[in-house]
This record gives sequence, C-alpha cells and structure tokens, in this order.
Amino acid sequence: MRIKFFIAIISLTVFISNSLSAVGDTIIIKSDISAEKISADLDSLVNSWYVRTALATYSGSPSDDAGEGIMFSDSVYIDRLAKLNTIIKIRYNSIIRNHIHVYTVNKRELLSAILGLKDYYFPMIEDIFDSYGIPTELKYMAVIESALNPNAVSRAGATGLWQFMNSTGRQYGLAVNSVVDERRDPVKATHAAARYMKDLYNIYNDWILVIAAYNCGPGNVNKAIRRSDNRKDYWEIYYRLPRETRGYIPGYIAAAYSVNFYDEHNIRPLPLNFPVATDTIMIDKDMHLTQISEVLKIPEGELRALNPQYRTGLVPGNTKAMPITLPLSHLSDFIGLNDTIRGYKAEIYLNRNISVADPARSSTTYTPPDVKGKTKLVYTVKEGDNLGYISEWYSVGLSNLRYWNNIYRNTIRIGQKISVFVDPAKADFYARVDKMSFAEKQTMIGKSVPLKPQSSQLYTGGGSDGEYITYTVRYGDTIWNIVKKYDSVTISDILSLNNITDPQKIQVGQVLRIKRKS
Repeated sequence: MRIKFFIAIISLTVFISNSLSAVGDTIIIKSDISAEKISADLDSLVNSWYVRTALATYSGSPSDDAGEGIMFSDSVYIDRLAKLNTIIKIRYNSIIRNHIHVYTVNKRELLSAILGLKDYYFPMIEDIFDSYGIPTELKYMAVIESALNPNAVSRAGATGLWQFMNSTGRQYGLAVNSVVDERRDPVKATHAAARYMKDLYNIYNDWILVIAAYNCGPGNVNKAIRRSDNRKDYWEIYYRLPRETRGYIPGYIAAAYSVNFYDEHNIRPLPLNFPVATDTIMIDKDMHLTQISEVLKIPEGELRALNPQYRTGLVPGNTKAMPITLPLSHLSDFIGLNDTIRGYKAEIYLNRNISVADPARSSTTYTPPDVKGKTKLVYTVKEGDNLGYISEWYSVGLSNLRYWNNIYRNTIRIGQKISVFVDPAKADFYARVDKMSFAEKQTMIGKSVPLKPQSSQLYTGGGSDGEYITYTVRYGDTIWNIVKKYDSVTISDILSLNNITDPQKIQVGQVLRIKRKS
C-alpha cells in the first residue's frame, strides 16, 4: 500500500483543459490551469524532508477508499462553500467543481501531504495576516502557490511559500543573495506577501481581484479591466486575463473547500513529524546548520526544513544578527552549548573562502590611515546610530572607520564596539562622546535632532501591575517572535494594547505591555 501511495504521489497527471458550462450562467467558459505548475509543486513537495521521511515510514493510505475519489452534486458543493467563514465573495460554477475534483480525486495524495503541513504553517500565516488587517482566509493562496513548500521554485524562478520573483521580493524587503534567500523564509516571506496584498487591495478594493493580481500582476488585471469596459468583476473580465489566472481563482476556492471538507472525501492528513512547537533565536556570529545538527543530534534535514532561507547551510551572523528556528525541545541545549557549536569543526564549516585583494590592482585612491601616535577610543553602538553619525562625532573619515573595524558595508548593530583613533591632544574631549545622549552628540557638531516617535506609540513603564507584564524589544525581535514566547497571546492583542498600527515598526528598547494569562 505504501509503494502504491508513493507512486501515486510522484506521478504527473494532466487535467482540466475542457470547455465547461458555468452553473447559473448562459456563457461557456474554457478553463485551463497549468498542469506543469501543479506537477512541479507535487515534485517539490515530495522532496520535502518531512514528507520524504513520512513516506519512508508510513504504511497506510491517505484515504479510506484506496484512492477512489468521491464526487458530490453541485448542490452539496454550494452548501458547503456557503458554510466557509469568509468575507471574500465566493461564487460557484462548473469550473470550480472541476478544480475541487483535482484536489479530492486526481491529486488526493497531494492534498494529504498538504494537510499534514497546514498545522505548522497556517497558524503563523493567520497571525501575520491578522496583524495587517487582511482576511486570514487568504492563507489558502499558499496552497496553490507552493503546496506549502517553502523550497518550491517555479520554472520562471518564483521561489518560496509565496512564490516571489527576485525583483518583487527585493521590493518588499526580502534579501536574496548566494547565501541567504529570504523568499524561502516562511515568516519574512509571509510578512512581505501581506504587505503586497494590502497594496493591491488599496488599488482594487476587491479581494478576488487582489488574488488575481497576485498571480499575474496588477498590470495584466488593469489591462483586462480596460478591455472589458472598466468592469471590475473577476468573472466579467475572465476572458481578458492570462490563461493561468483564469484557473487561479477557481483553484483558490477549490483549495479552501478541500482543506475544510477533506474528511467528507475520506482523505486523511499524511502524518508528519513536524515540530509544531518551535522557537526562533537570533545569533550574531557565523554558524553552520551542520554544526548545530552534529552537536545537538538534530537531523540536518530537519534543521534545513525549519530554516530553508540559508541556501548553503551557513547562517551569516557576522554580517548582522540572523534568526535560527529550532524545535523548542532543543532551545535550552542550543543556548548552553552555543560556544561549543560555533567552535565545532569551524575550519571546515565557517570558511568563507575569503581571497586577498591586490592593492596594486585597485582603482580606488583610498589609503589606510597611519594610527601610530594616535589614541584609541572605543564607542558602543546605541539605538539610532549609524557609521555616518559616528564619523562626524569623532571627526574621522567614514572610510577610516570602516577600515579600523573591518566593516565592509554600513551595517552595525546595537552594542557593537567601534574602535576610533584620534589625536591625543583631543582624546579627553572625544572620550566623552560614548557617554553623551544622541541629542548632545548632534548639538556638539551643530546638527539638529530628529523628532522622536510619538509618545502614543511607546509604553515607557516597567515592571508589572498584576494584570500585565512587560517585554522590552531587543535587536532582531519581530512581533511574531515575541508572541511565541507567551501562551494565549495573539499579535492583535499586543498591537491593540500598545497602540501599534504597523507591526514592522517596533523599536529596540520599546517596552510592550502583555496581558497575563488568566
């Protein structure tokens, strides 16, 4: 039975390219969804570590009827769709019915694997979407985008849970380079997807058109609207949309139906050993996932599945603080053995293959400064600082500051120690800088002080008043990570209690009130 199930999962099928008569309509609509896209999602999902591990040990079947799909009448589908809790307007027709059959008949094994993953990804997606004020039911888009596989890559190069192209990912703040691809980071990519959807809603004021525009881009939707006498109903501009997008909305509705009513079709979730209880910790030094795996005895495949954004396994903490997601059961061991992990086979795993540059071949005229006879001072980076400020406060060149501290870009972190070499005659004067407030330092060089955030955005109290506890935001924190530290607390709870309108703008040092668990 397991072999039969495995063969069924990796088989590729071609489906839905028929002319269908829309229920309740008088027009004939031809539906055509990309079989290649669904097949690619299926292949990538089977290659997922958790799914592959489950298939190797699972001896059952994803259904009680040995793979025979169950179909229902239109009236049954209409009644069930009406029971979905959604503010998104859902219609039903024969196109949607056939897409439902894709999940519940043709690809029931795929649906079984997706059901095994949803308990890990859906709560995270729901919390993030809720914090942006967008419908949480848009989570079903991740099913048709990637089959809930953060490592999914389309033939066009769209990547991750939300299938961002490189340019769109960068536009919404996702880092993409040879070491880190944040399009694969489920949390950061979901934040980016939420911001993108919110921007699209500001254009169309219609969530169905938002879903369509997410698939084919607002330019194609706008073109379809113009060519349809400015009609703004998805089904009225249907013919003018790209072929894949014609199947996208029916696919979304079918995914929502299938995830909610799979039991009616005798389909069972594939049992995955996914650690629903996880936590994220920030590290500020380079570390490799293989080091963590071998020291803590966690399967490397599991670590890579939990941290898919690190393409080579290297977590480049030296560049800036980076997050690592771990099973909650291993978090205390990781903290206690942090130095041991970092030192384990460091010469193998932390070698960045840095080459030595030949100054003679350099086109720059920069000459490293001679620090002989200079007095060395140390400045501790504080909130709001940047290298430009520091160079002005100490009257040293920005290039010199980078050279002295081996900084190749402008990235610095709070608490970092910055070496500065000054004239001995002025050492006493500059020694005061580290103890001065930001306003005092700016006044010293004759610069104005930027306005502080509105007081309504910050809670400056501390301690506990019995009903609430407080949490001070640290470098690298996100609202999502903070919520995970407390039981029975949601993102909405924290945002509303602290008068925060944009969850992306919490600040280091900001004190948040959190309601105690009753």
